Amino acid sequence: MSDRLPRRLVQLYVGLVLYGTSMGLQLRAAVGLDPWDAFHQGVAEHTSLSIGTVTVVVGLAALLLWIPLRERPGLGTVSNVMVIGPVVDATLWLIPEQKALAVRIPMLLFAIVLCGVATGLYISARFGAGPRDGLMTGLHRRTGWSLRLVRTGIELAVLATGFALGGSVGLGTVLFALTIGPLSQFFLRVFAIPAPAGTPGPAAAGAPGPGIVARGGAQPQVRDLI
Repeated sequence: MSDRLPRRLVQLYVGLVLYGTSMGLQLRAAVGLDPWDAFHQGVAEHTSLSIGTVTVVVGLAALLLWIPLRERPGLGTVSNVMVIGPVVDATLWLIPEQKALAVRIPMLLFAIVLCGVATGLYISARFGAGPRDGLMTGLHRRTGWSLRLVRTGIELAVLATGFALGGSVGLGTVLFALTIGPLSQFFLRVFAIPAPAGTPGPAAAGAPGPGIVARGGAQPQVRDLI
């Protein structure tokens, strides 16, 4: 595995940077966000914090909830919290607001595809789940409820709260929900790093377990890492 470590690290951090970039592009497209980003935006609207800072704070809060759930973070978990938020803010600083729908719709589509690429890179690196996914799997293990039920419940609650706080919900929300799973699954295969023969399977190696594709089995199912 040591001979693959440089590639895994590159995939991890390139994936996280691209994920933050995709979030910033979705925000600039301004036609609807995924549930967690709608929540981040809603919280930012009611505080003096940037949306990138809110993303970090929410990630840290989710990570704290891992303690009673007895989840163990990996390098990817901590890096997820610390890298994505600043990249979101940097993207928003670099890219101005767009008024024309003819620009915003292509920007949204590019952002969703980029998010799929980022997800494939990050998860294939096998350095641990993101803080929000770990919260989901931890609740699944502690309650015995299905991953689908836990994920749906969490995301509906997050989306409703984000919408109530003024987060953007719309066409982008629907397109993200319909496409991010297939896109992520495709890019997981593209960027997969084979484990050496005789090593533990994906779950033991730090990859998400079955059913975590939303952001199974030999290929992790992915929804959202963040």
